[in-house]
Amino acid sequence: MAGRPDRAVVRDSLAVGLTVGVSGVAFGVTGTAAHLTVWQTCALSLLVFTGASQFALVGSLVAGAAPLAAVVGALFLGVRNSFYGLRLGARLELPRWTRPFAAQTVIDETAAVALVQPDRRSARIGFTVTGVTLYLVWNATTLAGAVGANALGDTSRYGLDVAGPAVFLALLAPRLREGGEECAVGLLGAVLALAAVPLLPAGVPVLVALAAVPAVAWARGARAGRRRDVNGGKSEKEEGR
Repeated sequence: MAGRPDRAVVRDSLAVGLTVGVSGVAFGVTGTAAHLTVWQTCALSLLVFTGASQFALVGSLVAGAAPLAAVVGALFLGVRNSFYGLRLGARLELPRWTRPFAAQTVIDETAAVALVQPDRRSARIGFTVTGVTLYLVWNATTLAGAVGANALGDTSRYGLDVAGPAVFLALLAPRLREGGEECAVGLLGAVLALAAVPLLPAGVPVLVALAAVPAVAWARGARAGRRRDVNGGKSEKEEGR
């Protein structure tokens, strides 16, 4: 398969990095709403750098969750990046000395851009340009959002405290529109979380919602098993004929 022109890969990667990166403003605002300092908020973007986990952490803190519960929920969300790393390792085959730096930018967007490329060279360019652009823009806009919200004072007076959850839902919506297992996990997780809200402390319902993942996986396996049984039964009848 012929590779893509480098210029086209760079253009598309820059577009992803710039478009997603500006949502760092919302994270900066949300960090301030969670009563983090500007530097604490910026440190999360610099060191953690995985949007969904960052929003989950500060969102739980805003809701009054215990710090440990908030951290555990964020860690569970971040586990998916490890699976991206397994696929990207074989795809990119980066030099050993670059891997610790590359690991910092293994996220949804860099994995998506790299994995759709037709060859290793294009995948490396897409991964690198997307990762560097998104890292720089995300951190710059996190600082802008945190400083701006801090200057405004109480963010709830302006409705800015909902910026983080709104962006998180906007990022989640395309996956839900795809239907299938992603939609089933999202809906079941929402039901579990809502049911747990009046019963459990703040932050814990998010952890309860994680049970939707193995539940949907079990249901899928059970359906596959029933189909195999049905198909096996049909085959036996046909052989009997």
